[in-house]
Amino acid sequence: MLQVRGLNQFYGGSHTLWDIDLSVPRGSCTSLMGRNGMGKTTLLRSIMGLLPISSGQILFEGQDLARLPAEARARLGIGYVPQGREIFSQLTVEENLQVGLTVRPRRTRTLPERIFETFPVLRQMLRRRGGDLSGGQQQQLAIARALVLEPRVLILDEPTEGIQPGIVHQIGDVILRLNREMGLTVLLVEQKLPFARRVASEVRILDKGRLVISGGVDVLSDELVRQHLSV
Repeated sequence: MLQVRGLNQFYGGSHTLWDIDLSVPRGSCTSLMGRNGMGKTTLLRSIMGLLPISSGQILFEGQDLARLPAEARARLGIGYVPQGREIFSQLTVEENLQVGLTVRPRRTRTLPERIFETFPVLRQMLRRRGGDLSGGQQQQLAIARALVLEPRVLILDEPTEGIQPGIVHQIGDVILRLNREMGLTVLLVEQKLPFARRVASEVRILDKGRLVISGGVDVLSDELVRQHLSV
């Protein structure tokens, strides 16, 4: 469904991503893993058009996205939740959600009811400012904002970062429901190994900007974890 072929990316004079070939199968939950600084966020931002690439293809349903701006990629059905959430702290929860609607055709710019079925706490907080929410509530808002697009692929960059354990479990429940019950394809960067093992069906591992492991989540053996993921 989503494929990256021969992708190279430079940051200044540094070669950050090297000949990346990565696939995200339809209906999968694919966890992109690796130690800090290995290029995971750079790869997601390149897929979303937020960073330029020097060569390669980014294919979504067979269409090459490489020359499309980020908003055009969102219109095609790619939802993105960045690292750090990046909600608008001075806007209300409702206004944050409405921001996500701006890339949809005007006639369909209403908040889907399933957003509040998935995140009931947000219905109670529509008039509260985003900056007044807890970290876990902000993460739920950030995911909900991506879901108002009704995407076919959801990309999440470290959705559990800085979240208390109880909320981490809830976010895992949401990802499992979206993926397994609603059929949404998911690509996420995740550092927490138990979380990745719980929600993911596929795993891809980056090491120094190169894709070194690609397979089902069962490839995450103790030896592989020591070699590529342990600090």
